[in-house]
Amino acid sequence: MEPVSSPLTTHVLDTASGLPAQGLCLRLSRLEDHGQQWTELRKSYTDPDGRCPGLLLPGQMKAGTYKLTFDTEGYWKKRGQDSFYPYVEVVFTITNETHKFHVPLLLSPWSYTTYRGS
Repeated sequence: MEPVSSPLTTHVLDTASGLPAQGLCLRLSRLEDHGQQWTELRKSYTDPDGRCPGLLLPGQMKAGTYKLTFDTEGYWKKRGQDSFYPYVEVVFTITNETHKFHVPLLLSPWSYTTYRGS
């Protein structure tokens, strides 16, 4: 049986080493209660390819504001590296739950970049 594709994916690349960021802890949350409260939907870790499959199951995504929180301090500490950002929060809005969304993170100890991928 084929694995079910998630409508929301992320991929973290360690630009200092040029390798995928394996083992980075992240949390997915959705803004609820008329914009007053974040509800955690999932906690996970990136795989050996720096990806986090299955963040949401098909049908689980709905229009709204979401947040991916990446524990960058924990990631760099495991590598014996100081870093400037203890965590990265990427907040984004989904207006059409039938689309797929990819949120990559390019990460170094001193900077990060994100964008809407495909």
